[in-house]
Amino acid sequence: MERTSSIRRKAVARQHKAEVMIAGEQLRLKLHDGKLIKDRRYHLRTYPNCFVAQELIDWLMSHKEAADRVTAVRLVQHLLDHDIVHHVCDKRSVFKDAKLLFRFRKDDGTFPFNTEVKIFMRGQRLFEQLIADKDSILQLREEHGVAYHRSFPGCQFIDWLLQNGEAESRRQGLDLCRALQEHGIIQHVAKKHEFFDSGLLYQFCINFRRRRRLSELLSESEHDKDEGKVLQTQEDQNLDSPFVVRRNSQRQNAAFQSVRVKKDLKQAISGRRGSLNSAQLHPEEFPPSSNQQSSVAVPRFNPKSVLKRNVTCEELLAPGAPFIKKVLTVIGDALGWGFVVRGAAPCYMQAVDPGSPAAAAGIKVQQFVCQVNGQCVLHLDYRTVSRLVMTGPRTVVLEVLEPIE
Repeated sequence: MERTSSIRRKAVARQHKAEVMIAGEQLRLKLHDGKLIKDRRYHLRTYPNCFVAQELIDWLMSHKEAADRVTAVRLVQHLLDHDIVHHVCDKRSVFKDAKLLFRFRKDDGTFPFNTEVKIFMRGQRLFEQLIADKDSILQLREEHGVAYHRSFPGCQFIDWLLQNGEAESRRQGLDLCRALQEHGIIQHVAKKHEFFDSGLLYQFCINFRRRRRLSELLSESEHDKDEGKVLQTQEDQNLDSPFVVRRNSQRQNAAFQSVRVKKDLKQAISGRRGSLNSAQLHPEEFPPSSNQQSSVAVPRFNPKSVLKRNVTCEELLAPGAPFIKKVLTVIGDALGWGFVVRGAAPCYMQAVDPGSPAAAAGIKVQQFVCQVNGQCVLHLDYRTVSRLVMTGPRTVVLEVLEPIE
């Protein structure tokens, strides 16, 4: 119990940092769209992808992100303190309302991709994949008489990780899930337990798709310093700002809040898996509840490969092969790019979100990935290709081979 409390305290600080990272990234993309970030010349030198501090303050005021210029400066200083933005020469640690050049670290490749950030980015990617899955394991489920939206049993999450190539063993999957919990990305629905490969229910603490308002994020950070608590927010509901964060009276996230069970509630708790015995599913400390022992059908959550057959690199490169080469440019938005790659030498498009930038650019399932931003990836596995996209620029240029139908 003491260890769980310690994990929770650490998760508080990490979750707030995650909120700042998401809000900063949403702001960066918005400024790019508004042409506020561009190459600028100063003292016979050109600084790429910069913004002028004074212009950003004007923008924050005009878009009602700050009530006054002093507050706007504090907002950007908060981003600077969290290594989201920096002075182009790294000579200033204080943000000022002046004609000074600053830059997002994501735009110049100086963003610190440490272990914490990598786990955060992986958690975000897993969340997006689960949300996009039509047979997602994120469902309305019951534990101890309370139902929780978008919850999942620990054992099913590890099953999903294994079947989607995110973990090579149950032990590795368990370690990943505990790292996600330690960094404030997932949690037990009642915040009582560590992560176990069992029927206990868990949820994502962070809704990566919710739009955030910087001013409220700053006020929440000041509130957390006094109380040691992290923000639990509700979904954006017809708000006029692209960066909205709101706190409700119960301090719960509307996307993941619990609701009292009704008689007509359909439970979606899976039964025992044949590959493990009951002791492995339910450790002694947490015996199975009567609900979890009921024979309920296990939801499908492992889509098979979209390929009709396996294709080798030699087949793709053979003269006269039935494939069309295309070069497609995908400009990511606040949610990412909208495609999922699978396979190894070669990789292929397993899924494409219909409303995503990838779909708009012409990305289709069954396309094979040849190059990413000019780099040949034909002989790389999907993990390496995904990493190249995730850690690269917002605009991704893909060379693909599309089967001729």
